[in-house]
Amino acid sequence: MGVRMIPQGTNLYAFLEGEIDHHSAVFLRTSIDEALVQSCPRELVLDFSGVTFMDSSGIGLIMGRYRAASAQDCRVRVMNVKERDLRLMKMSGLEKIVEFGVCV
Repeated sequence: MGVRMIPQGTNLYAFLEGEIDHHSAVFLRTSIDEALVQSCPRELVLDFSGVTFMDSSGIGLIMGRYRAASAQDCRVRVMNVKERDLRLMKMSGLEKIVEFGVCV
């Protein structure tokens, strides 16, 4: 699992790659939180296009980043999620706190 952090304008893009499970979520959480503190973006964009597997740790990762971003008055957008993972995310209620979309 890896993550590429790219600040662009007032946004911070996190391109997630590989599998998201309990072990990899720790690394991802730390990497994204450090970048949030350094760049103070208006919007954090989590791009799931490179994710090959995700368990419930992915939902926890999003919820935790939402809390961290909200503390900095930053919105969270989740992009390019595979259909099966999107259903799981919506069932968990994430669409009430984050925006979902597709990169163009």
